[in-house]
Amino acid sequence: MAGWNPKLGPPGWSGQPAYTPPVIPPHQQTRGLSPFGMPARHSWEIPLLVIVVTLTAFAYLFSALLMLIGEINQYVLLLLFAPVLLWFGRGTNYASMRVNGVKMSPTQFPEGYRMVQEAAARFGMDYVPDAYVILGNGAINAMASGHGFRRFVVVYSDLFEISGAAREPDALAFIIGHEVGHIAAGHVSYWRQLGMFLVPFLPILGNSLIRSQEYTADNHGYCNRPTGAPTAMQTLAAGKYLNTLVAFDEMANRAPQEKGFFVWMVNAMSSHPVLTWRMWALRDRSRHGKLFLRPDAPHQLPVGGPPAYGTPVGYHYQPPAGGYPIPPQNPYTPPK
Repeated sequence: MAGWNPKLGPPGWSGQPAYTPPVIPPHQQTRGLSPFGMPARHSWEIPLLVIVVTLTAFAYLFSALLMLIGEINQYVLLLLFAPVLLWFGRGTNYASMRVNGVKMSPTQFPEGYRMVQEAAARFGMDYVPDAYVILGNGAINAMASGHGFRRFVVVYSDLFEISGAAREPDALAFIIGHEVGHIAAGHVSYWRQLGMFLVPFLPILGNSLIRSQEYTADNHGYCNRPTGAPTAMQTLAAGKYLNTLVAFDEMANRAPQEKGFFVWMVNAMSSHPVLTWRMWALRDRSRHGKLFLRPDAPHQLPVGGPPAYGTPVGYHYQPPAGGYPIPPQNPYTPPK
């Protein structure tokens, strides 16, 4: 390792690619689950949102009534000051990104910057949200949020190689499309989050609403880059180094096989769909992802993974020269 140029990175690492303008593939304006149209909301999202917002509104009114009669406790104060607390938290979060994050631009993480532009245009947004890269310390994650009229996306650094070139460009494009999809679907709106303030106090109902939003965001990520869905899920399953060892179809096939009360409970209490169910939903684009009950499998789905409807016209995904380096696997041998 002695003598290598820190501006170029360690030996074997690729340099930062130059910025290129975004290219938006042709698509239809109808909404659905295929990659050819605009992304659809999960079928349960709006009904659950109406229920949660209604319960939250009653909670606000009830806390105001308790204050008027002098019955004040920490929960009453929390609900009464919810608008201020939410505004302060969103503002602090945005400020933290602005002063600590690396803002994507044509000269900083240009690959990710172009992907954010592409996703915003693909979803018909009239503006491009800000995008930041923060230190991941090994974590694979990304998020979307906002404050005031500003919206932004945050990507953890481990989704990139050194110098800004993504190890798995299609997976990164899917993840960025997922996060921009949260913005396009209105999930980061101040008023929506204020109406969902009661979610942490509604363990199953609240988490179900959040899971439906994650499915909606997955629909956006799929429409933005369907070929990135398998690798993105493989990365969430095994990390950025071992993702190529994960068999997407084999893991998705376990969704209807894993049964029992505790499997149901783990999903019901989770803010994200469990990974096997999520993979199944990204592979079977004939229906919305399962929210409460495990997928049923009357027959085996064809192996091959997304996109189920083929590659849309206009998508041209070319691997780097020589292909992506994949370490050889030792073949399985039965134990002695």
